[in-house]
Amino acid sequence: MARRNKTRLDNQRVPIPTLERLATYLRLLSDLEAAQVHIISSTDIEEQTGINAAQFRKDLSYFGEFGKPGVGYRVSDLHRHIARILKIHREQPVLLVGAGNLGSALVGYPGLREHKFTIAAVFDNNYAKIGRMLWEHEILDVNRLKEVNERIRARIGIIAVPASAAQEVTDLLVDAGVTAILNFAPTILRVPPHVVVRNVSFLQELAVLSYHLEHEEKHPAASLTHQSDHL
Repeated sequence: MARRNKTRLDNQRVPIPTLERLATYLRLLSDLEAAQVHIISSTDIEEQTGINAAQFRKDLSYFGEFGKPGVGYRVSDLHRHIARILKIHREQPVLLVGAGNLGSALVGYPGLREHKFTIAAVFDNNYAKIGRMLWEHEILDVNRLKEVNERIRARIGIIAVPASAAQEVTDLLVDAGVTAILNFAPTILRVPPHVVVRNVSFLQELAVLSYHLEHEEKHPAASLTHQSDHL
């Protein structure tokens, strides 16, 4: 069982990279549970994720004490604790704006439901799409966002629209009560202080990969394995 260090949590904001690594640990733990692995050590975590064992222990220390010295961590318990830390131990309804190719792929992505994120409604501004079905969802007029979310009460929204429409969609989401946005549009969004935005840029990630390829060719001995998970 984890013993929570309340003072540290209250006085110190958890760094974003730590939360990103927690998501990586959660994915690994899900796979281990499916494979019926019951105990794992910090060394095992390092071997399977590439994240240093000391870093793993430090990440967990923000939230209490986990595991037993010389024994390790019970996979099911650690999975449950991290899921609670990330607030994904319960169903989270999500609004999706953009019913194009990317939006369709996101609706059909099974990983969302595996981690209790449910696409609750899909919106678009294209009258040729409104009223049609996207998987099991009827595509709704984006101007109905606030009305529909009065019933759903989702706090998370995903933007999968062109950059030119992203700010307008952001304003509609915020007006509808959304306070966390995952943005796939290649643009910087303006939001109130209480709204959190995470940007996912395929071009940015490809550019970073391109740099690493060039660097590896020039300095093969210094090349390191880097992984960044966005989903």
